[in-house]
Amino acid sequence: MTNLAQNLLDSAAERESRPALRMDDAVLTYGEFRDAALRVAAALQGRGVRPGDRVGLVLPNVLAFPVVLYGALLAGAAVVPMNPLLKAREVQYYLEDSGARVVVTLGSTAEPVREAAGTVGVEAVVVGPASPSELMADEPLAEPVERSDEDLAVILYTSGTTGQPKGAELTHANLGRNAVTTADTLAENTPDDVIMGCLPLFHVFGLTCGLNTAVLRGSLLTLIPRFDGGKALEVIERDRVTIFEGVPTMFAAMLHQPDADRHDVSSLRLCVSGGSAMPVEIMRSFEERFGCIILEGYGLSETSPVASFNHPHAARKPGSIGTPIRGVEMRLVDDEGEDVGPGEVGEIAIRGENVMTGYWQRDEETAKAIPDGWFRTGDLARKDDDGYFFIVDRKKEMIIRGGYNVYPREIEEALYEHPAVAEVAVIGISHPDLGEEVAAAVALKPGAGAEVEELREFVKSRVAAYKYPRHLWLVDTLPKGPTGKILRRSVEVPQEVGTR
Repeated sequence: MTNLAQNLLDSAAERESRPALRMDDAVLTYGEFRDAALRVAAALQGRGVRPGDRVGLVLPNVLAFPVVLYGALLAGAAVVPMNPLLKAREVQYYLEDSGARVVVTLGSTAEPVREAAGTVGVEAVVVGPASPSELMADEPLAEPVERSDEDLAVILYTSGTTGQPKGAELTHANLGRNAVTTADTLAENTPDDVIMGCLPLFHVFGLTCGLNTAVLRGSLLTLIPRFDGGKALEVIERDRVTIFEGVPTMFAAMLHQPDADRHDVSSLRLCVSGGSAMPVEIMRSFEERFGCIILEGYGLSETSPVASFNHPHAARKPGSIGTPIRGVEMRLVDDEGEDVGPGEVGEIAIRGENVMTGYWQRDEETAKAIPDGWFRTGDLARKDDDGYFFIVDRKKEMIIRGGYNVYPREIEEALYEHPAVAEVAVIGISHPDLGEEVAAAVALKPGAGAEVEELREFVKSRVAAYKYPRHLWLVDTLPKGPTGKILRRSVEVPQEVGTR
């Protein structure tokens, strides 16, 4: 395999006048997308960017993002995507750690990026949302820079739940092959498909399953800069979206829109969920209301991201992350790296063409994460007799109450069955005798009502006595990460309840 950006050149050669990217009224055809990316590549080279150099990218889901990303790849650079909500000190860390040579941003996020770039001593280029004309040379790059399978394409910084964020090194082969497998076996997309780009493109789920897969197959990617459930339903109807990809909170937001039934979403043929576990009740309600099947999968930044899936032509098991995809192996191991017994909970370990080469300039962390060729995910799961994996929880988020293991997801699933509940986060708080006590923050659906005691009794009747949340409180909304994933670690505990 050569440069990942070759996919853009191939699709543009086959369907030059077909729309490739859309953001409301702004549309780029594949020919325009290619030409703009080649001019960006030439401009980057003119700024001294050489093969292997890093280019920072601080953009939301606007047309400029794919153009600059593919332009940087065509120039042979590796891209460092960043959340546009980052503050100056955070951008500074990414720029310093990655050794980026230049950083590209939007006018609305320019101030912290310029500040960070000035501190580090690199150039910050501010571009427009519909076209990065400020970073486009008069003449396009003549030929894409050749890259090998092992060459670095993207550095994706993980969320850094412990210590500073680490940069996962993903190669052209990692991303290219994961996109091919997604297109071939999961999305089965064609040039006639319209893929919904709600997922942040700076996150690996949106990057691979949305952008790279669309470019590979010559599909249309329609973008929403900032996710909103009502806006998503409007765009599905307007653009006749056929493939919707999102995290569970996005499905819940669309499901709970007061006017959801007024939108024609009959064009949808496939919905893909990932990023965090899909509550079974949300899945069932969404499918009933919108008449569309949701396929749940699993992956991480370090695995490009897709590792397993409920495959389209196999039995689908709600609540399961399915089976490993082509080119990937998964097993469950104990703390010593030995396989656990049938039906037992173990940590998911992954080996295959999707696994990163390591963490950028962190040999010790890499050796810890991939001690024997198998990447340790930190996620706990069970495997059934059919080989389907079921996530139990994050290893670090498991609650140990009086010596008993309590998995937050199980308690959240029980609470999601209550008709008034929209979102839940179950966490552990300190307890002088038990070590940890189970607690739950709950957000209700718009217009719905439920008492705390009612909710507590509801879940108490569904789980073992040691598992139900002794502490439960209502919130307007729950903290979420850049993809919309609920962040348990950021849930604020009321003073009267206790401490984490």
